[in-house]
Amino acid sequence: MKDITITTQFSVFDSVQELPLDVQNLMEQAVAIRKNAYAPYSKFRVGAALLLDNGKIILGSNQENAAYPSGLCAERVAVFQAGALYPEAKILKMAITAASDSNQTVAPIPPCGSCRQSIAEYEIKQDSPIEIYFMGEIGIIYQSASLKNLLPFMFDKKFL
Repeated sequence: MKDITITTQFSVFDSVQELPLDVQNLMEQAVAIRKNAYAPYSKFRVGAALLLDNGKIILGSNQENAAYPSGLCAERVAVFQAGALYPEAKILKMAITAASDSNQTVAPIPPCGSCRQSIAEYEIKQDSPIEIYFMGEIGIIYQSASLKNLLPFMFDKKFL
């Protein structure tokens, strides 16, 4: 037996104002679209904003459904919309914000496992990393240079 050590690196920003200007804009749009979330069951609203290499910004908010798991997370709504509208474009950056209707969310909320796998598919497809910034409702923001930091053992088509 031998051990494998995996290390990941994240940058931490103390506030939205500390982010690069293009990411500030993305995060502000993620916050705005978060308000459009349809979350009657979880009361947990998520917004995502993507910056594509063609300059377009794509937005998504979580959409729940009483027939679990028929809903979709904000990240997948945005990623799939980008793939549908601009199939040749690369996703450069993603901003994610989450807020609960019940209590203030101060910790950065990363993408769930299903969203990580979906983002991985696009990162592999485009053969370039997607910068991911994520936060709660307020507080610090984590930045990952690639999805590989969040999902080091990615499952992809080479295993099929």
